[in-house]
Amino acid sequence: MSRVVGPKCRLCRREGMKLFLKGARCYAAKCAIERRQTPPGMHAERRKKKMEDYGLQLREKQRLKRLYGVFEGPFLRFLGRAEQQAGNTSENLLRLLERRLDNVVYRMGFASSHAAARQLVAHGHVRVNGDRVDVASYLVAANDEVAVAGEGLKERIAATLKAARERGGVAGWVEVSDDLKGTVRALPSKDDISLPVDENLVVTYYSK
Repeated sequence: MSRVVGPKCRLCRREGMKLFLKGARCYAAKCAIERRQTPPGMHAERRKKKMEDYGLQLREKQRLKRLYGVFEGPFLRFLGRAEQQAGNTSENLLRLLERRLDNVVYRMGFASSHAAARQLVAHGHVRVNGDRVDVASYLVAANDEVAVAGEGLKERIAATLKAARERGGVAGWVEVSDDLKGTVRALPSKDDISLPVDENLVVTYYSK
């Protein structure tokens, strides 16, 4: 399983926004971007300049990939699938990314970050309609039931779910019960997806 190594807070500072890569720490005063909003690097202040169109598109692409924790290869496959679907390609791309199993586990509040959600899936702790699924990119469908298995995990995941509910972190298109089972009530629409990213610039970046 591919994963990001090295300081994750540097990625948030590079993109100039919280990417919520470190779970609960991102909501605390320790969050690096709360303390230092400059990009990483010794001469970051000197390098500030107006970006051209290509630079803006590149940054939006990087932000979207990092928000979902997806690397370039899988991201391109999702983009290709979005282009084959009817409708707006950028909106199709967002909906496909939202339907990834690791993202659904995160949106249901079972994990504090996408990385933690992906680890739960990869280690076989997630069930979809009663079947074990250990592929993070698995696409859920409407009315699918997603549950977390493993007695040793329940207490920790219940605490994570409680914290997510308190900060309004559970998505509106899913329904979650206290027994750590969630149901995808409906596939997410564009209105259900609120991200600080211009997805149209992402599609434009790849269309060249």
